Formats: sequence, structure tokens, C-alpha cells
Amino acid sequence: MTVSTARVPTQPRALRPAVPVVPAGHPWRRVVTRAVLVPIVVLLPLITLTPGADHRFNVYSNGGRFAADPLRLPWSVVESLPTYLALGNFRPLGRLVEWSLDVAAFAFTGLLGVPATIGLRVVSFAAAVLMTLAAVLFAESLTGRGRLFAAPPSTFVALLPFAVGAGLVAAGRTSTTVLFGGLYFTSAALVLAVAAWACRARRAGPLVVVAGAALAAFNEIAYLALPLATVAVLIRFYVTRVSLGWRFVTLLWAGFLPVFVPIRVLIYRQCAHGGCYTGSDIAVGGAPATFPQRLVAWLPPLQWERAGLHSAGIIVVLALAVLIVLAVRTPLGGPRGDRRQTLGLVLGAVTILLLGAALAALNADVQHMPWGQGWRESGLTAVAGALLLVAAGRRFPRPALAVLVALAVCSVAANRDFRDASGGGRYPYLHDRIAQEVAGFDPTPDGDARRCALRAAFIRNGADPAQVARLDLSLDRATRQLAGRRFCSEAPR
Repeated sequence: MTVSTARVPTQPRALRPAVPVVPAGHPWRRVVTRAVLVPIVVLLPLITLTPGADHRFNVYSNGGRFAADPLRLPWSVVESLPTYLALGNFRPLGRLVEWSLDVAAFAFTGLLGVPATIGLRVVSFAAAVLMTLAAVLFAESLTGRGRLFAAPPSTFVALLPFAVGAGLVAAGRTSTTVLFGGLYFTSAALVLAVAAWACRARRAGPLVVVAGAALAAFNEIAYLALPLATVAVLIRFYVTRVSLGWRFVTLLWAGFLPVFVPIRVLIYRQCAHGGCYTGSDIAVGGAPATFPQRLVAWLPPLQWERAGLHSAGIIVVLALAVLIVLAVRTPLGGPRGDRRQTLGLVLGAVTILLLGAALAALNADVQHMPWGQGWRESGLTAVAGALLLVAAGRRFPRPALAVLVALAVCSVAANRDFRDASGGGRYPYLHDRIAQEVAGFDPTPDGDARRCALRAAFIRNGADPAQVARLDLSLDRATRQLAGRRFCSEAPR
């Protein structure tokens, strides 16, 4: 007898609640667009700014040496280590980046025939864009609770490019906006990127140890990545209650300290009695008095004063139009951030300010600078100030955006006035003419006579023999690379 089995109807599986798919791509593309355009608009008046200090020589010297054979760069950096260590300076990876940026600036002369002065500014602008993007990454990594870039950008992030742009002011000849912008904007971007990495790192291995050692061999600004990453992990835990990044930070310090400590001991012994490079000197005695003014040096009004803001021109009107268009197209309907996220952002900004101000205050040269004067930490502290500004405008994003646009426009005007004020006298004319002669090399006797006249004017302007020798070497390297000839036939070989 066959018994038929009854088929029990299967129960439908319980449907999982649908996970909303957030159309985040378009808003984030807009954030990236603003992070690219705003720094360029603010810095554009400086495109023809005359190079100063080592820029007068390095772009020609390094460009002429390495443009045809960039693979020689790392070995040349290694060969230079004993010389720089004897002067109390240890930045092999930072120097590799700096020289590579000089080669990139010089490439504009070789490829496009434009003066190296413009190439230097283009490289600096690109580094400022990189720093602004890194600031966006840092803010989102620090305060965002979900997967990175999965949700629409918060009002913090939407406002941040305008706030960073407002702080990119030519606040004196030592400001990163004017001098070594490519290197120190890149250094600031590196510090922010490492801190963002620490906030989001789920795994950490030997690569993190190598990264720590690399930071110890980069430059003094890069050193700040270690304490900032440590504090950022604590802030991230406060905001999200998720414990990530502790192993990452431990391994980062494990790679950093074995390089940093012996090198600093060696430099201390070498430079304890003076005679070393003052840009790397540590002067503890004057630091307490300098620290307060470095804490506020990022404030746009103080920087405007150092830049000599007094008027506006057509370029400011154009900048205003571009920034207003960007502002109108800025959606501010994303999450505004709760109290924990706002406090986390403020704590991150304060940490950056304290670290940057402490580093600057310990420098002997900075201790003689007036309020608002820029230095190597200016890019990083400009980001810190920007984070404070967007945190303050969280509850009123539209008015905050209007204020930030106004600040950025004033910074454009300040940069324009700094450029105009810097163009007076024979010094800028002389080096602008040298750059033009290198770019449009004239092989005729008349061209040689013009170039030798420029060299003679450099000597008459009070250059010492070492500077003259450096100018001859740098320019000869550049013109031999570009045209196969010396810059001036009358210069000693």
C-alpha cells in the first residue's frame, strides 16, 4: 500500500529590510569640483609672482640636472645626505619630493616654452588642490559614521573648500602660498591623509611601519602626522563608539621612532653649539611668547594685513562671479552633523592648530616674525582654521557659505595686491627677465649680450660671490639642458 506524502508548502523567506541606496556620487563629484576650483581661483592672482629665496636657483638647477634623467634623482638625494646632516637637516624623502616638483615646474619651460616662474605657481596650485582634497577626506573620515563616501556629504564637507580657500593668502614672503608651496602644501596633504587613514584603517601590517619610517625621513611638517593620527583615532572613537585604528597607530609609531630618535640625537650633537641651518633649529626660549601668535596666524584678516590688502581689481570681480556660481550650485541639504560630530571636528581642528603652532613657535626665525606672517605650517593651520569655521556655521549653512565666499574674495584681493606690491623695484624685474630669457633662449650674440647684462645687474644688486656662483651654475644647467649652451658666455667656467 502506497501512502502519498503530503507536500508541505514552503514558507516564504523573511525579506530583509531594503538598504536604501543613497545617490551619493553626484554630490561628491560637486565637492571634488569645488575642492579643485576654489583654491585655483583664490591663488590665480599669484600666477606671475616672481620667485624668491632658493626658488631663484633651484628650479633651474634641479630642472637642468634631472629633467633628462629623472631616475638620477633618488641617488642624488642619497649622495646629499652627509652634507645636509652636517647642517642639521634630515629630509631625504621631502627633498626627493621638492626636487621632483622643481623638475615638474621646469618641464613647463621645456614643453610649453613658458617661464619657470609660471611653472612654479602651477605646481603650487596643484599642491593646494591636493591639500584641499585631503582636508575633505580628513573631515569625512573623522566625523562620518557610515562607510566612507556612501552617504551624501555633510554641510561640514560641502562648506570646507570655500573655508580652505579663504585661508590661502600670500601672507608675506615666507608663507607657503608664496615660498615652497608645492612642497609644504603636499606635506600638509600627507599629514591629513595619514590621519584619515588611521581613522578608517581596519587592517594594519608592515606597510604601516614603513609609512612611519617614511614620515620620519620626510620633513618637520610630516612629523605632525603621528600625533594627529593618534588623537584622530581617539576622536573617531568618541564620535562613533567604534574602536578602530589602535593597531595602526601603534605600528606607525613603531616605524617612526627608530628613525626619528637617532637622527635627532645626531643633529643635536652636531648643532648644539650653533652653525647649523636656522630653518631647522629648535629655540625653546622664545617659544612661549611666539606660541599665541602662531595659534591665530591662520585668521584671514591677519593674513590680509601681511599681504597688504588695500584695493580690488577686475580679477577680484571675476573671482567673485566664479565663487558665487560655485556657491549657488552648492547643495546644503545633507546631514548637518550632530553635537558629537561637531565637537569631533572642533577637536580635530584644535589639535592641528596646537601642533602647527608649537612646531612654528620652536623655530628661531619664526620667533622674529610679526602677527599673521605665514610660514611652513601655514597650509596645515589654514585647514585647521577652515574646520573651525565650518563647525561654527553648522546650524546656519547658507549664511555661513555667504561669509566664506566673502572671505575668499577678500583673499583673492589680498593675493592680487601682494603680487602688485612685490612687482616693484629691480629685483622682480630682473628675475622675471631671467626666466623669460631661459624660456625663449636666443642663441644669437644679441641674446648672449642681454643675458650677460642680466647677470651683471644681479651682481650690481648686491649679490655676494656665493650667490653669483650659484646663479651661474643653476642657469648654465638649465640652458644647457634646453639649448645646449651656457646662459652667459662671459661668466667664469
